[in-house]
Amino acid sequence: MAFTLQIGQKAPDFCLKATDGKFYKLSDFSEAQILVLFFTCNHCPYVLGSDEVTRNSANYFQSKGVRFVAINSNSPYTYTEDSFENMESRMKENQFPWSYLHDKTQKIALSYGALKTPHFFVFDENRRLVYTGRAVDQPRDSSRITVNDLDRTLSELMEGNMISVPLTNPIGCTIKWEGKDKHWMPDDACDLV
Repeated sequence: MAFTLQIGQKAPDFCLKATDGKFYKLSDFSEAQILVLFFTCNHCPYVLGSDEVTRNSANYFQSKGVRFVAINSNSPYTYTEDSFENMESRMKENQFPWSYLHDKTQKIALSYGALKTPHFFVFDENRRLVYTGRAVDQPRDSSRITVNDLDRTLSELMEGNMISVPLTNPIGCTIKWEGKDKHWMPDDACDLV
């Protein structure tokens, strides 16, 4: 069985605390026609370099029935910046247009097969995976972006077209697993393409 969720598979459920103090399940986002769930964190330069691009995508597609949900699964013992308290501070400072959930046990990162931060998963109205991988080709330096895979995917989905490129490799820092070296990845984790 592949480590990362495969195209066509259903989104695994979750119940995670968000920076607004509420707990969210997958069903709490049922009003969204399309759900973009992405694994992120507070310290990674690839996240920091592309946050505003992701914000622009979220703002643009929000009125079209797309909901963005961010999940931080990183161990705060690897980088203290990734603690829940720092998640709260980051959301307060940046006012991102998405819910920011904390995967304290890292079980959700495992159920989705998250490889990097950021790693994007796009689900259709039936919550079946239609795209996974990167958002853009240069997440560390947004001035160098030439391809926006996320925007293309969402546009194709909104237009009722087949997703032309359903898989890309996420570009970013590895998930910081509890009790492991900061560059460790599970044995069965590998590139998607």
